[in-house]
Amino acid sequence: MEAMQESIAKLHQLFTDKMEEYQNELQAASPSPNINSLKSDFAAFRSFILTALLTLQQQVGLLARQVDNIEMRSRRKMLLCHGLPELKNEDTSAVITGTIVERLKVVDFSVDCISKCHRMGRASGDGRPRPILLKLRDVAMRDKIWFAKMALKKSGITISEFLTKTRHDVFMAARDAFGMNKCFTQQGVVIVIGADGKRMRINTMDELNKIIVSLDSAKETPRQPTITLPSKPVISMKSRRAGIVNKK
Repeated sequence: MEAMQESIAKLHQLFTDKMEEYQNELQAASPSPNINSLKSDFAAFRSFILTALLTLQQQVGLLARQVDNIEMRSRRKMLLCHGLPELKNEDTSAVITGTIVERLKVVDFSVDCISKCHRMGRASGDGRPRPILLKLRDVAMRDKIWFAKMALKKSGITISEFLTKTRHDVFMAARDAFGMNKCFTQQGVVIVIGADGKRMRINTMDELNKIIVSLDSAKETPRQPTITLPSKPVISMKSRRAGIVNKK
């Protein structure tokens, strides 16, 4: 899907460049009735093609979002566990079960709750452990583990959601823009906490860019200076009486 989007973007750029070259040649040509008619036809043709390409881009973008949503729903029961030491010929199900029961205190968890469990990717030569992909049989157990993960704080072990590449890229970009403590994921949705404490849900890079632009524009908008009108002097009754006596 990403390759298709890139191909359409390249096609759009190629067409725009070629049309600009041809338009420059038309403008440089000597004016004549035929040239003027050709210019109007060219402008209409260019507008039609650009509109068609824009519509195609929007349709492909919509299709990509739908595919991403379907893929994310298929990962609803999955979690990634990072930082667990990797041993040769290990039983990853037993490793995960021991961690969840002993560290997270989920006492009703057992190997039978696991649908799939394995290390992700190839082993690295630097000795760093690969993350373990854990797929549960039940969503309720998955959520119980997810909300108990705070018990792993400062242990070097972390649990994260198994995001699609699109949402992972959005999450990393949001962390760069707002900070690590202002971003997290929940059920596959990227959550960003604004300066006012408001939580914003993000699924695509376009949504993230809109939020960044809106916040930047809000910062650049100058505040209107407040003008404090002078208050009327308060004349006490004693002052008024003293003035009357002096006049007499």
